[in-house]
Amino acid sequence: MKLITKQMPTSFNLFLFGDAHVGTILFAEDLFVKFVETVQQEYDGIKPNHNYLVDHGDAIEAITLDDKRYDAKLVQDPRGTPFQQAQDYIEMLRPVRKQIVVRLKGNHELHLDRFGDLARFISEELGVPHGTYTARITYTDHRDNLIFKHFCTHGRKSITSTADDPKRRRTNMELILKRHLKHKAGDCLLQSKGHTHRLLVCAPNTELYLSDNGAEIEQRYTHSHRAAGYLHPDHRWYVNTGSFYKLYADGESGYAECAEYDPLELGYVVVKVRDRQIEEVNRIVL
Repeated sequence: MKLITKQMPTSFNLFLFGDAHVGTILFAEDLFVKFVETVQQEYDGIKPNHNYLVDHGDAIEAITLDDKRYDAKLVQDPRGTPFQQAQDYIEMLRPVRKQIVVRLKGNHELHLDRFGDLARFISEELGVPHGTYTARITYTDHRDNLIFKHFCTHGRKSITSTADDPKRRRTNMELILKRHLKHKAGDCLLQSKGHTHRLLVCAPNTELYLSDNGAEIEQRYTHSHRAAGYLHPDHRWYVNTGSFYKLYADGESGYAECAEYDPLELGYVVVKVRDRQIEEVNRIVL
């Protein structure tokens, strides 16, 4: 766990992404390059220098020759050692390194810790904070007033639903995401995880209740905009950050295809903060 405080402008975009898996032919390199280019441009009225990123890990495939998951046919580059994959990832992110709030370690990098901390190496080479597997970020304004807090982790648990109806299936998965994260941090308005490759956003829910002022009945809503202190789980944003890992490759079969996994949307999430408030959290499907 890493605690981070980051001073921000009052309005900014926060790009939440992860699970690139550089080093496999299933890495959607063209989409990742497009993503980095998007961060370098004005986005929804916000200048490029007010676009920030949180990397949720599994930057590299990091599967070595002695790993049962290793498949030479899926290696993107003959030089494709985990160290070379890390260097390739560094070069792709270098143009936006000054905008990265934190980078997390994923389970693919964690698996190689016996050889060295590649996730930390990537962060240090880019000159950005290494958040370990999980980080808590406190975003403040230029006067050090709290904007909101953010709990982010690479994650470990899967998210699935067998419901037949697609609307119910998505709702079920959003609720599972919420259940995975809601007890991890009670004061974080934004909570996010990677790992599952799913692109999900579970928005806060408001409920109507009645009260009185001593003279008449009034209607109120449960949603709280307090930035500090405990936030009810129903009043937080929950995000699963998607991936850049394709299901199919021409002429070869990866583990996801062999396991009969269904296709997943490739992409990332953008948190739009305007005047110190989270205005929207959008899924960006590539």
